Amino acid sequence: MIIFSDKKLKEVKYFKINTFEDFRGQIWTFWQKKYFKNINFNLDKFTSSKKNVLRGFHGDKKSWRLVTCVKGEVLNVIVDFRPKSTNYLKYTTFKLNDKNKTSVLIPPMFLNSWLCLSSDALYAYKWAFKGKYVDSNEQISVKWNDPRVNFKWPIKRPILSKRDK
Repeated sequence: MIIFSDKKLKEVKYFKINTFEDFRGQIWTFWQKKYFKNINFNLDKFTSSKKNVLRGFHGDKKSWRLVTCVKGEVLNVIVDFRPKSTNYLKYTTFKLNDKNKTSVLIPPMFLNSWLCLSSDALYAYKWAFKGKYVDSNEQISVKWNDPRVNFKWPIKRPILSKRDK
């Protein structure tokens, strides 16, 4: 596993995952304790989405999230939501897919959003938090097209949940 710091938001780390491939298919490691010694993951989630589904911007004050796309392709956007940061409301982007096998570690107070670019996608989250899981009704949510973030999505009419509208 090769670990990089993002050039725009250095607190965001991304990983190129080592893979093994043969005539049967592929195997790759998404998470290994030795690379995350100070982060205790305690919840895994998957979301499946179809093309043009946009999820986010969501986050909270205490959760670390390790994300990847295990099937299909997504455009992942991460926003620094720390009010005292010099990077407040600045963003960075990643294309995550089952070909590049990249994972992104998102710190607390960074918002996560993504758009499904392929016909369908399976997106995986590992969550690390102390105490109780911060469910959607308690998370920070910022509208997908908030002018403060000013991210130009490559779509005009995404498929959105009530929460994301």
